[in-house]
Amino acid sequence: MAKKRMVMELGMGSSLRQQDYTRAACRALEDALWHNSLSIADAFGLDRSAMIIEVDVAVQHPEKVDTSMVARILPYGQASVRAVYGGLDVPKPDGGITVIANVAVVVYLDIEPAEAAS
Repeated sequence: MAKKRMVMELGMGSSLRQQDYTRAACRALEDALWHNSLSIADAFGLDRSAMIIEVDVAVQHPEKVDTSMVARILPYGQASVRAVYGGLDVPKPDGGITVIANVAVVVYLDIEPAEAAS
């Protein structure tokens, strides 16, 4: 079997007032997920739990993201969430910031490679 990349989806989320990096990350993942309905596992005759889902969350302070909370948003599959440096902290006139998070969600399936045509 070989892990094959099947789908990539992108999302963006923000925390406008609370400066909450986890909330911005969760909203970014929801943004990516709510744009599609994947039936890729079904198409290969696999259970949805067979989907390997890797999520990269980019924010200015990755250490402030609760990755386990972000992972709980995924309805099925084998999830891993990694927080990395990126996104934006936008200064506000009152001295606060607006947190903007970006996510990339990549879905893999562990499937046999197709045989070359003879």
